[in-house]
Amino acid sequence: MSRLHGKVAIVTGGGGGIGSAISARFAAEGARVVVADVDGDRAKAVAAELGAAVAPVVLDVTSAPSWEHAVDATVEAFGGLHVLVNNAGYFRPAPLESATEDDLRRSFEVNQLGPFLGIKAALGRMPEGGSIVNVSSGAGMYGTPGLAVYASTKFAVRGLTRCAAMELGARGIRVNSVHPGGIDTPMVNRGPESAAAYRALPVPRIGSPEEVAAMVAFLASDESSYCTGAEFVVDGGMGAGPMLAATGTAGRR
Repeated sequence: MSRLHGKVAIVTGGGGGIGSAISARFAAEGARVVVADVDGDRAKAVAAELGAAVAPVVLDVTSAPSWEHAVDATVEAFGGLHVLVNNAGYFRPAPLESATEDDLRRSFEVNQLGPFLGIKAALGRMPEGGSIVNVSSGAGMYGTPGLAVYASTKFAVRGLTRCAAMELGARGIRVNSVHPGGIDTPMVNRGPESAAAYRALPVPRIGSPEEVAAMVAFLASDESSYCTGAEFVVDGGMGAGPMLAATGTAGRR
């Protein structure tokens, strides 16, 4: 696979389950990748496993100066920036009655402010043909009890994506969002309880990080050259019908 040959990408939250899978898929398809994570040790571990075409950087997505450093480091290491994957996320489920203002602020800072700052930092370095992929959530597509704080920030990512796509199209930059449902990461998989819930889906199992990575790789590649301002759902059919309420797991990744 080499459909990303010649492209340079930043993957935020690159040390986590979905982020590391995206980084690995990009590297396998020929991209040079910066694994960006607030946890520098995790970023280094992923980069070391993936080889010389992958470099780590410490990135606090809620900080504009941190973003500027990450973009500068990417261009210095690999000579450019063609793809930005805003994957870093914060998830703390709570019903409205017990959710706090601090919960909402932290969710907003990571899930919404982070992609906003990332897009702004990347624009000055991204050429025509660039691709921005915002990893939202199934919870950014449909309501779920107990996820009002998380879902509200993930719905906001959809709005940011659509507006950015409209503004940046004239510059030859595409912007799309990806919406994972239940994905097999430590955040989601609770063993037998999870397995039973996901058997109610049209695709009767939990998803894998690699399945999300495959969708992101498509959107990063020139194969998706006529796709922008769109939402791509990777949820096993979770949002297709009434099983959504039964699983109670919408958009957890």
